[in-house]
Amino acid sequence: MIEDFKREVKSNLTENILPYWLALKDPEGGFYGEVTSGGTVLRDAPRGVILNARIIWSFAAAYQAIPDKDYLLAAIHAKDWFLKHFCDHKYGGVYWSVNADGSRLDAKKQLYAQGFAIYGLSELYKVTHDDEVLKAAVNIYRVVEAHFADAANGGYIEALARDFSPLDDMSLSAHDINADKTMNSHLHILEAYANLYTAWPDAGLKKAVEALLDIIGTKVMDEAGHLQLYFKRDWSVLPGGVSYGHDIETSWLALECAFALKDQAVVDRVRPWAFAMGLAGNEGLLPDGSMRYEQLVMPDSDRVSYDDSRQWWVQAETVVGNLWLWKYHEGLSSSSSVISDSSSVISDSSSVISSEVEKSQFLLNAIAAWNYIKNNLVDSEGGEWWWAILPDGSIDKANPKAGFWKCPYHNTRMCLQVMTLI
Repeated sequence: MIEDFKREVKSNLTENILPYWLALKDPEGGFYGEVTSGGTVLRDAPRGVILNARIIWSFAAAYQAIPDKDYLLAAIHAKDWFLKHFCDHKYGGVYWSVNADGSRLDAKKQLYAQGFAIYGLSELYKVTHDDEVLKAAVNIYRVVEAHFADAANGGYIEALARDFSPLDDMSLSAHDINADKTMNSHLHILEAYANLYTAWPDAGLKKAVEALLDIIGTKVMDEAGHLQLYFKRDWSVLPGGVSYGHDIETSWLALECAFALKDQAVVDRVRPWAFAMGLAGNEGLLPDGSMRYEQLVMPDSDRVSYDDSRQWWVQAETVVGNLWLWKYHEGLSSSSSVISDSSSVISDSSSVISSEVEKSQFLLNAIAAWNYIKNNLVDSEGGEWWWAILPDGSIDKANPKAGFWKCPYHNTRMCLQVMTLI
């Protein structure tokens, strides 16, 4: 069963996901900005920084696991266009979006976007050792620390204008509220900083990663293990519901970021938080093995409402999060390939899982989520995955196959994690 799981996932990566994205290379530079659910490539569509940064990360990470030259060339192809058109060569940082010809479209500086630029570029540096790429990633990190960091309250401001002046509307997307600080942006700045640290082990960067981990565990996570989503500048909580996908994603990402620092004290501090978030995320599991999207906020009401759509990224994170619950919460294995060179700092520890039966359930959860994905979300004819399966069981074809938010990040990363963890 486990070997079939691993084989199917690797096949999906190499035969379904990555070939789809390779076909979206623009011969004149970069990648096309949108593909409809029906397969129409919109060559003149605007190009979002999140999609393009995640393309760099995905192909660079895939190349590390599977040294196919096409993957490396795709990552470099994306990087060349990214550095030329998304990077603000006057003020620093990266724009939110550009037109298909590379001209600026939305020049705001979203914290979330700076994070993914660092994440993608640092991953590429690890396979190319190109000093220009590392310099670009480090420069964006320094921009974040210089302009977004909130020295008085800790953490980072959600968004700024191109010249880093304040913005009235800092919301990340139409789905998000306008808040000074968000869980989502702090999670992905954490992820980016930790990844950069593995390529550039700077003492100040390590300190920033530790501070972000503490923010996740002491300000963002609530007593039940769920992540609070929106905050005022002083970390006062704003109403935001429950995002099961972010709960389960953060449960493993936070621990991975702790591992990246190779500091036992940090790992020991983060581990119980990670376990609590994983259990909280699994409250969204449904009988068919999938994960519901979120619990909605109902103003002035005690009634609980859910969005039971099965979004592609939530299902991918359900697989990975449960694999980490299965593998890393009964003591860490010094032989694990996830944590390179870690045997001197990661030691065995007492189990937080009460029994082998309970532990094995996490593996079964991961496999069940994969079975849901392959039977419902994977488009075996057109390639890639659908955006979501709607609560009535139909495919969500209103949203694109590729676009500002539909990227080869969550599902590529899921596949690579399965290949590594099993």
